[in-house]
Amino acid sequence: MQITSVGHAGFHIRTAAGTILCDPWVNPAYFASWIPFPDNTGLDWDELGNCDFLYVSHLHRDHFDAKNLLDHVNKDATVLLPDYPVPDLQRELEKLGFHTFFETQDSVKHTITGRDGHELDIMIIALRAPADGPIGDSGLVVSDRETVCFNMNDARPVDMDVLHEQFGHIDIHLLQYSGAIWYPMVYDIPSKTKANFGKQKRQRGMDRARSYIEQVGATWVVPSAGPPVFLDDELRYLNDDGENRYSADNGNIFPDQMVFLEQMRIHGNSGGVLMIPGSVADVRGKELDLTHPFDPAEIYDDKAGYIERMAQRMAPVLEREKASWATEDGTPLLPRLKELFEPIMAQSDLICDGIGYPVGLVMGDETVVLDFPKRLVRGPIEGEGKYRYGFRIAPQLVRTVLRDNEPDWVNTIFLSTRFQAWRIGGYNEFLYTFFKCLTDERIAYADGWFAEAHDDSASTELAGWEVQRRCPHLKADLSKFGVVEGNTLTCNLHGWQWDLESGRCKTSKGHELRSRKL
Repeated sequence: MQITSVGHAGFHIRTAAGTILCDPWVNPAYFASWIPFPDNTGLDWDELGNCDFLYVSHLHRDHFDAKNLLDHVNKDATVLLPDYPVPDLQRELEKLGFHTFFETQDSVKHTITGRDGHELDIMIIALRAPADGPIGDSGLVVSDRETVCFNMNDARPVDMDVLHEQFGHIDIHLLQYSGAIWYPMVYDIPSKTKANFGKQKRQRGMDRARSYIEQVGATWVVPSAGPPVFLDDELRYLNDDGENRYSADNGNIFPDQMVFLEQMRIHGNSGGVLMIPGSVADVRGKELDLTHPFDPAEIYDDKAGYIERMAQRMAPVLEREKASWATEDGTPLLPRLKELFEPIMAQSDLICDGIGYPVGLVMGDETVVLDFPKRLVRGPIEGEGKYRYGFRIAPQLVRTVLRDNEPDWVNTIFLSTRFQAWRIGGYNEFLYTFFKCLTDERIAYADGWFAEAHDDSASTELAGWEVQRRCPHLKADLSKFGVVEGNTLTCNLHGWQWDLESGRCKTSKGHELRSRKL
């Protein structure tokens, strides 16, 4: 098996049965905020796109690059399709001209016949909670009967047992280790507090990745799926390119591959493999030969200089992207937001009640209030005071997502980090779920998912406490992801925390934990 990095979470897998192109992202994403790092624009995308199979893990724009798929990828390729409850991914691929789909079943091994009768075993682990990508995220397992590759990209599976039951030992594991969200950078909080939150998030992300590495137990591990690079002048501060990149006091949530490889070494794992765009790993079972297109030191020894050169080279591309945004015409946004949001509110009682309070949208000189308890979109009321949750967003960005009928503000406006937020109290998962689900089909699925009862009868023991085995958030196995410090339990899958004495969730409203001291 020959595995070529094509940047970020993207890989090209060559086997005797054919080639698989995975998550090929090259064009700026999220309002031109995110760009693949290191630079992958020099790859031969026509050659890479002349593939037999295509795997797009989910609809995040740093995995689903519509322009690259349209311009460079063979439309006769067989799409390996995750088993998602809402068929948005298939619909978007069909719009681009893809017409042959191999529909997998979640966590079921399938055998497909490729070139010259050679066979491949594949399995796609599909994650279906509203918090998993835009209604779905997934990981791909590929075996050519000699080598087993687990491409986890940025998925967060809750149970690794099925992996080993179906495929045995994993030879090479490709996974995310770095941040990919807007918290805490955009929040209106003191800089010292923000730095402390950043340190916690940075380390939790790497701890979670190491937990997956231990559970998968692969011979080789390739840190991938991040971080992006931020080339716009107003976002350059987000890049982790300072002299303290390896410091434990660093509060930047975007550590690079070299930082994580050092973390692996510190914790006794020598199987880390650095791949940059164009790197090729020839893997034969537990044996691996690696070649790079050039010396990676040219990137990492002077990372700030590399990013500056990239910014100069990509400046015209960013300007074209910005020119495509909707024009600011000054018309009120309230009528259009009322038309969009109120029908969604009317269909989502559980989510609206879970949000539980009015939320403010400050868009230039106009403030619009999403009054979730009353299922109304309205203007502010005199004397209403500061909203418990609020967002300051440039009107131009809101007009763009409205123009494009965008069903998901989380994976457009919010991931762009081109906004500011404030909140009083904890993170509200219901609120961000609402912003992900701006279609009838999505909101119906999400509301039903939250309403569905989950079995929490099984227990596990952690540091002298008996707790329910499945995390109340997204059902991770706490015997594997749970960490107890004092009276606080942290689930390292998403970093959520509980007070063990009361069972109260310290991260978000609801989600109580069953626990007792032994």
